[in-house]
Amino acid sequence: MYLLYSALLALALLVTLPWWIVQALRHGKYRAGLGERLGRVPVRLRRQPGCIWAHAVSVGEVLAVGRLVEELQRRFPGRAVVVSTTTATGQKLARQRFGDENVFYFPLDFAFAARPYLRALQPALVVLAETEFWPAFLRVARASGAKIAVVNARISDRSFPRYRVSRFLLRRVLAKVDLFLAQSDEDVRRLRAIGAPAERVQVSGNLKFDIRAGAELAIVDALARHLERERIACTVVCGSTVEGEEELCLDMFRRLRDAGRGAFLVLAPRHPERFDAVAGLCRASGLDFWRRSQWTGTEPLSGGVLLLDTIGELRGLYRLATIAFVGGSLVPRGGHSILEPAQFGVPIMAGPHTENFREITDIFLREKALVVTTAETFFADVQRLAGDAALRRELGGNALRTMEANAGATERTLEAVASLLDGGA
Repeated sequence: MYLLYSALLALALLVTLPWWIVQALRHGKYRAGLGERLGRVPVRLRRQPGCIWAHAVSVGEVLAVGRLVEELQRRFPGRAVVVSTTTATGQKLARQRFGDENVFYFPLDFAFAARPYLRALQPALVVLAETEFWPAFLRVARASGAKIAVVNARISDRSFPRYRVSRFLLRRVLAKVDLFLAQSDEDVRRLRAIGAPAERVQVSGNLKFDIRAGAELAIVDALARHLERERIACTVVCGSTVEGEEELCLDMFRRLRDAGRGAFLVLAPRHPERFDAVAGLCRASGLDFWRRSQWTGTEPLSGGVLLLDTIGELRGLYRLATIAFVGGSLVPRGGHSILEPAQFGVPIMAGPHTENFREITDIFLREKALVVTTAETFFADVQRLAGDAALRRELGGNALRTMEANAGATERTLEAVASLLDGGA
């Protein structure tokens, strides 16, 4: 099975090679860390046998497992903890948080690419965030003697039917995993339905409920001073937006400004390769706008747009939001996490397409901590919130209480994962 899988994967990469080349040339994607992805262990990586290897695909997963990594470092001071990512944005954030010498790119799912890392690191434990079911990697990792845990596990509505169809083959892959820690009871059910050994699956909660703001960023302080000095009453932060949403955000903001409200918009596209395209949309809108990377700190903000073309600052900027909108949800892209603004107790809006975060969305809706809007009602919903301070306080307070009520997944995950290492010793 594994030989056939590797052959098919190699064929798929070969057939799609022109697309990968175009992405690398146009957007710089996938070029970074190419040698590491092919199995070249970087010299900077500390080689400590018996280490803990945590894998987090991108920014969201790095944030989710951040506290767990720190707790593992404290719990097992004699073991190095290294972190791999798949995306360049996740790599940048992980290096900032855990240090260059502890972070590298995850190898492609071929035995020849994974084995050099397993030989160099000799991990005692591999921790995979969410749904990283890589057949070749899991096979060689298990053969190396490492224990394997999948944490914060979830099976999305989109993935579940596909996984269920291939259950017969997937069962052999999932048998390599020693422990599955799922976000919810529904995820437990789905994991078992696609072939995970029932006795190895349990609920630990969602690690993202434990995400907390890090150190205060200079940009947050600078913008806060401007907002106070200009007496801007309404700051709308539209975060993690995707194609088809920025136009809606700019139109909403123009109408809000024209309605006579002193307002300011922070627009943060989800994908860095779209920064230039979104800058073009801002320019075409006729609104005053500044790219964060070029903002001098002297321009008046009222009535204008700050295009956040940097990585790692959106989470802190939600603190300044009068209203926070979380993108990927006005168009059918499955949504993004609403937990980052929730930790600041700000009122949150999202579109109807939140399938990727169904459990979180359901919890927030049940607690009256989220406003669901649509492309047609976006402006009206923002205007209603902008004019109702009592409603904003209620929504924001509910959001913060919901965060606090669902916290604790990190501690539960730590205890379960630690039990795989020498009985927790």
